[in-house]
Amino acid sequence: MIWNPELECMDRAARKRLQFARLKNLVEHVYNAVPFYRQKFDAAGVKPSDITCIADIAKLPFTTKSDLRETYPYGLLAVPQSEIVEVHMSSGTTGTPVVDAYTDSDLNDWAEAMARSLAGAGACKNDTIQNAYGYGLFTGGMGVHHGTRKLGATIVPISSGNTEKQLAMLRDFKSSVFTCTPSYALYMAERAKELGIDLKALPVRAGIFGAEPWSEGMRIKIEEEWGIKAYDIYGLTEITGPGVACECEAQNGMHVNEDLFYPEIINPETGEPLPDGEKGELVFTTLTKQGTPLIRYRTRDITFIMDEECGCGRTTRRIHRLFGRTDDMMIIRGVNVFPSQVENALVGIKGVEPNYLITLNRNPNTHLDEAELQVEVSAEAFSDETKNLEALRANIDAVMKSKLGIHLKIKLVEPKTIERFTGKSKRVIDNRKL
Repeated sequence: MIWNPELECMDRAARKRLQFARLKNLVEHVYNAVPFYRQKFDAAGVKPSDITCIADIAKLPFTTKSDLRETYPYGLLAVPQSEIVEVHMSSGTTGTPVVDAYTDSDLNDWAEAMARSLAGAGACKNDTIQNAYGYGLFTGGMGVHHGTRKLGATIVPISSGNTEKQLAMLRDFKSSVFTCTPSYALYMAERAKELGIDLKALPVRAGIFGAEPWSEGMRIKIEEEWGIKAYDIYGLTEITGPGVACECEAQNGMHVNEDLFYPEIINPETGEPLPDGEKGELVFTTLTKQGTPLIRYRTRDITFIMDEECGCGRTTRRIHRLFGRTDDMMIIRGVNVFPSQVENALVGIKGVEPNYLITLNRNPNTHLDEAELQVEVSAEAFSDETKNLEALRANIDAVMKSKLGIHLKIKLVEPKTIERFTGKSKRVIDNRKL
């Protein structure tokens, strides 16, 4: 289902004209209304009048997370504080948080973006959407909530945690769409087995999962365990929250709501723009945001833009499933490794559960990096003879060497040993003094 055909299926040339008009207004407004951006533009030697086409966006300076922290809490406001009706903050950072402030118009845009995302996953007003993203300062819960109300569907605002109650309410309220982090969806499947609950007998037909990178292998695992279609959704607090992009029924890349958010891909080392199809760091400009608009915000997420047309009928460009983040990337003995690569390799190994933990240390004697990969094995595999467990460990090591290019110290652990998370999962502990 396409929620807003006029904007989602707009002719691409017409969309570019709309994007430029909105960018031009945005640049002029923040230059005049936000001292931070006026100083940024002046330091870069660029004026609003220099923006004469959408490609000129490359002339504008980047905004980074450190900029948001340094201007905490309201240093990036582009409207009087009296016009702010809601605020959210990042959930996954330490130290000074980053703030997103919304006007009433911003909330309407957010609801619109989320309604499109929910509809892309097949939801409609006749659905009951059980929302297990966390409510509060984290944007996940409220984003789905606003979008569900816009869509006209029934919302079950259960928030995260309390897994047994989650499962009971899926049954009792006949929830047809479920939203949470992908790692929590797998934990719920694990808990359901323990309780003797057949997830496939529940009325859920679709899950919308995000807030953390996840692999295609993890999608397949979730769909097998739940008997549903699992859709990837993208968003981040700094831009607006969930709904910046989401998969459609084709499940082949996430459609960006390009009339609201302008995407770019840059070389993370040089900052140079990269063409569609080339992997790099994702950058967003909020074209209609009033409260805390952002110019060329560096997300640190690694992906590429898919320019080819989608069979669903939407003409918006898509972003590929995230490969990881530049700040999550591990450099182990000169090899770049993302946690999502480890996960994707593990999912295909028989006898292994999709729960793992990577611990990084630096040997004080050799000064070399050492990486230990703890992997949960299935109850059946763990009860096997020692020689069978050793064979499994050797197999995991061989797969990692083949797919990642490095050897990891593999430690097999009992089922349910590694901590579960109802929100974003923690996959890496870095003890190195870098």
